[in-house]
Order: sequence, then structure tokens, then C-alpha cells
Amino acid sequence: MTSTSCRGPFQGRNWNEPKSGILTDALDGRLSCFSLCILAGSLYRDPSQTASCHRPTKTMAWSFIENLPTDVLRVPPVSERLPFNTSTFFAYILPACLSYHVAALLVILPGTRVYRMALWPLVALLAFRASVYIDYAGGDPLQTYKNLDVALVMFCFVFRTLEWTFLKDSLKRHLRPVGSSPSVFMDALDLSTNVRGVGWNWSKSLHFPPDKRPTSRVWFTAYVLLSAYYHGVVCGAFHLATQAFSPETFTVLSGGTIFDATLPPLIRYIRSSIITVIVAVAIYAVMQMMYDVATLIGVVVFWQDPAQWPPVFDKPWKADSLRDFWGRRWHQLFRRTFIVLGGWPLKMVLGRVGYVLGSFLGSGIVHNVVVVMLNQSVEWWCMLLSFEMMAVGIILEGVFTRISGREVGGWLGRVWTMAWLLAWGSIIIDGFARAGVFASTSILDTACPLRGIPEYYVTALDRWLRECVP
Repeated sequence: MTSTSCRGPFQGRNWNEPKSGILTDALDGRLSCFSLCILAGSLYRDPSQTASCHRPTKTMAWSFIENLPTDVLRVPPVSERLPFNTSTFFAYILPACLSYHVAALLVILPGTRVYRMALWPLVALLAFRASVYIDYAGGDPLQTYKNLDVALVMFCFVFRTLEWTFLKDSLKRHLRPVGSSPSVFMDALDLSTNVRGVGWNWSKSLHFPPDKRPTSRVWFTAYVLLSAYYHGVVCGAFHLATQAFSPETFTVLSGGTIFDATLPPLIRYIRSSIITVIVAVAIYAVMQMMYDVATLIGVVVFWQDPAQWPPVFDKPWKADSLRDFWGRRWHQLFRRTFIVLGGWPLKMVLGRVGYVLGSFLGSGIVHNVVVVMLNQSVEWWCMLLSFEMMAVGIILEGVFTRISGREVGGWLGRVWTMAWLLAWGSIIIDGFARAGVFASTSILDTACPLRGIPEYYVTALDRWLRECVP
């Protein structure tokens, strides 16, 4: 067979140019021929069986098509889901991960846009199956956060590949480990796990915090290991402190509000604000710990360059404006997902204002998915409203700058930032509390060496607040 019979997306290519790798050759022809062979095999039918099976086959096929949306897209209750084991891993998790990796492989190769567009529905379907058909908690209600974690990962798979699907130009990598040779497969692996785009051309506008960690690989590893342990202890302590405020509601999956209606308004909101701050610290600590663990795996196991793992936070407590907090100091791990989900669509309608509103709308949608997966009785508006008000605050800062000619900053900027974050962040935390997020347990709680200390002082603080009621 000549090469002109199946050229794929590289039709008209100069074959004297150097090849990009094995996959490029496959896409240039072999993949198309192989696909045709598979298609021909699936369409083949024994002529002797045609007359006897024509009508039943047609009826079964039509029934399959009619039931396809409800069967494939049905979200089964947790009690009906499959257990997580080796069989379900190979049947559900691995196909989703492989399709995602293939999409990453295609987006760094030129002339593959058509293949990316054809692949995306399959990636979305496989990610959906991996999210809702398996119970990763093993039937333990207190381990439901595992189902949530997998669902968030698959959610990112879908929207990252959606962005890659419509890119006109291939993505380029400009940072590789010292001494490594360019490899299309390793680049695809890095892209698929590199959510901030470190070393890639699409992340040029993203802020990376200054890195003050040791430059030596040995001392860098020791520093990150200690950081993971420290933030793990902090997360466990603050999680226990959160539960101590209301053991009757914060330790059960039905959840409960952080706004105690039995208290007068002033005491009620002081108490809810304290809970919000404690939960915010716990979220910061657990995300820093998880990033440290991922950094250790990348640097120690896969021998990556420490420069591929820049800091994830930039001292968010020092933010002097909402724009500074959300755009620079808080983690940017899901920034691109939020922009693709809401920022770019609304920007086409409302311009720069739509970009800000849409990005936070995307964030609100993702956080709402988190809440609904845990407890469907929680109102949908709590996450959407709270994150949209963060966007409104950033827009107000822009209006202030245009009117006064000064940027929001200084100590007044810090007061404004923390007040706005506390006001609307309390609604976000309340949504998590009523969804039962605080009831989840982990090894961090039992690993806390001073478990009784946060419980003792929080209980005393809560008792004192209640005694302040006239």
C-alpha cells in the first residue's frame, strides 16, 4: 500500500522533514488504515444470518439508541455503584486517564485539530463514567471526600481537553529538566499533569510566586518533606477545631449551618467569622500539604527538576486587594479551568467585565458541583452568589482606580480585602458545612499529635461566646 492512500491530517506534508515521533507516523497513515479495518470488522455480518436476524437486530439497535442517553448518562446512587478494585480500575479509571493523555499528546503535535475534536466526546464520557460509577469510599460515608476528589480530577480532564480541542496552534514546551532530550511522550505526560502550565507557552501570563526554597536537590527535598508534615499537622488541628464548634452537626454527613440562629446577630456572626477563618486555614494547609506530596513524587520518584514545582501559594494573608488575593497570592491550580468554563464565553459578550464575572462564575459552578455531590439539599445559589460577589469586588476596585487614579493597597486595602473575603467567604463555608464536608475524616486527624488541645480551647471559646448572650 502506498502512503498516498491514507495521509490523515498531515496531507501535503514534506516527507523530507524530520519526523516528530512514533505517534506522528501513526497519525500520518497507519492509524487511519487501522481504524478502517476495525470499522470494517464491526460492520461485517455473515450473509447466511442476514435474513433470520435482520428484524430483531434492527429492533435491538433502535432500542439501544433510544435508551442510550438515560443508560449512559444516568448517575447511580452511591449504594448502586461498583467497588473500587483492580477490575474497575482497568475498566473505568485507566480508559479515562489514557484518553486524557492521548488528548495531551495530540495537542502538542501539529495538524491534529480534527482528531482532538473527535476525541473530546469520548474523553468526557469516560471521565463521567469514572466519576459516577465507582464508589471510592468503599461504602464508608465518612470517606465520601474520595468520590469528590476523583470527580474534581475528572472535571478538570473534561475542561482541559475542551480547551485543547479548539486550539488552532499546537502547544510548545520551553522548560525541560537539565540533560533531558525532547520527547513527545514525556512532554505529553508533563502537560497532562501540569495544571499551571509551568514551562509551557500557554502560561506566560500566570503569576508564579518567588521561590525561596533551597536550590540543592537534597535540601530542597528535606524542606518540602518538613513542609508536608507541618501543614498536615496544621490541617488536622484546624479540622478538629472546626468540628469542636458543633459536634452534633459538623461530625455527621447531614451537616449543619455555621450561623447559629439561637444566638443574637452580633454573637452569631462573630462565631461564624471565627469558623470561616479556621476553615480557610485548614483549606490552605491541606492544599499546601497535597502540593508538597506531589512535589516529592515528581522530584524524588520521577527525578524532575525542582524548578518544575514552583510554590503554590504566595502568602495570601498579605493580600492588599481582592485582585492581588485571587490573581497572585491564592493558588492558581484551577485558574485555567475556570477561565475556559466561564471567563472566555462571557468575555465574548461583555468584554473585560464579562471575563472577570465569567471566571468566578466558573469557580462557583465547580464548587457548587462539590456541594451537590455531597448533599443535594444545599441551595445552588450559595456558591454561585458568593464567588460572583468576589468578581463584583474586583470590578469595584477597578472603578475606584479609574475614579481616584490610585490602586487599592496599603493597610486600608488589607482591611477591605479581608472584610470582603470574610463576608462572602462565610456563605461559601456555610455551604460546605451544610453539605457535610466537615464530617469527613482522614489520617490527618489521627496524626495530629496534640489532638485534645484544639478541641479544648475551641470548646472553651464557644462556651464563652454563648455566655456573652444577655
